[in-house]
Amino acid sequence: MNRELKQMIQDDIFRNTGGARRRVSLLRNNMNLRYLKAFRCYQYYRDNFFLAMLYRLRLRYLSRKSFIQIPRDTVIGRGLYIGHYGRIIISPGAVLGDNVNIATGITIGKTNRGDRMGYPVIGNKVWIGTNAVIVGKVTIGDDVLIAPNSYVNIDIPSHSIVMGNPAKIIPKTEATKDYVNNCV
Repeated sequence: MNRELKQMIQDDIFRNTGGARRRVSLLRNNMNLRYLKAFRCYQYYRDNFFLAMLYRLRLRYLSRKSFIQIPRDTVIGRGLYIGHYGRIIISPGAVLGDNVNIATGITIGKTNRGDRMGYPVIGNKVWIGTNAVIVGKVTIGDDVLIAPNSYVNIDIPSHSIVMGNPAKIIPKTEATKDYVNNCV
């Protein structure tokens, strides 16, 4: 396994296990970590037909078990944290930064028409609460907390809290303090 791939997997494990660097037993027992490892390997080995097919099948199996759907083309930074088991849908054109926390029931999707046609770009150190929906060509800044059940279809500046439908933005320094922990 390449050093870069190994580091990405270790960063995900570190974030998802509360700061532990190497707990192989947790990887075996945690469906979210198994999915993230297969996702990282699938992305990394995309040019190797045999390994890409192997990880594609593994990812498909884990997707059905965990209800997580993240296409291979999705760009995800280091240290993705998936808080709970449950439905998570992310579109292939979406971009997620480093140290992003996502909860169950979230949807990060594309808008097919209008001024915001396209995919979201999410910054670093972002906490996305349960059942939040982020759609369209929007930019979410760094250090943003998106409250549960929020609908976001507008740009969000850094250091903000977002809540409600329609999204209401509340400026706050260190918005994700004590929400996004064990950053890599």
